[in-house]
Amino acid sequence: MNLRITFATAVRVLRQLRGDRRTMAMLLVVPTALMVLLRYVYDDAQQIFDRIGLPLFGIFPFLTMFLVTSVAMLRERTSGTLERLLTTRLAKLDLLIGYALAFGVMALAQVALASAATFGWLGLDAGGGVVWVALLAVGSALLGMALGLFVSAFAATEFQAVQFMPAFVLPQFLLCGLLVPRGSMPGVLNWASNIMPLSYAVDGMQRVQQSAVDRALAADLLVVAGAVIVALILAAATLRRRTA
Repeated sequence: MNLRITFATAVRVLRQLRGDRRTMAMLLVVPTALMVLLRYVYDDAQQIFDRIGLPLFGIFPFLTMFLVTSVAMLRERTSGTLERLLTTRLAKLDLLIGYALAFGVMALAQVALASAATFGWLGLDAGGGVVWVALLAVGSALLGMALGLFVSAFAATEFQAVQFMPAFVLPQFLLCGLLVPRGSMPGVLNWASNIMPLSYAVDGMQRVQQSAVDRALAADLLVVAGAVIVALILAAATLRRRTA
């Protein structure tokens, strides 16, 4: 791995994102807009918004990052850009970590905007503290980014990349503990939820919601961070130069 090449890759990706207004809106505006929409859906049921608001604050960045990065990496392959880049000194890990750095910057901006709107304008209670909520939300966004890079290796078209949303992301949403407590799920589903990384991001948000800033919260953060690293390693192992 070459740090200079890695940082150059991150700068290149950020410049590409800056020139794509639709993608910038997807990353920066959509999570905040969804939180605003959620707040007014439950305008007459504030207690429901207070209960599900924090977990969804972490889930929305996960969804948008997964979608954008899976399509972005696929475009690198189908356009031939990736094949040309990999004929240089650029290694796969340089490319993927460069992507992680670039989208990490976007995740920070995304969470900062959403936090200002959610905890300022919308009045959602941050429980154990906005800092912990922001850390979990950024971790969730990076998790979506890493998983998006990983699954992009198995798609041949942008349509196929989008198809991974219901196949790969929605089961995590259903089993993460937001709709039904994970402990009350049947055995097989509870086991499945325990191996899905999004479950730990939601667990962390629920702990912060209850002001339970303890070792269990730190463990949730570590699991999410570990899942990001594992997903990036798997992405490097499965990344193809081009799409046949």
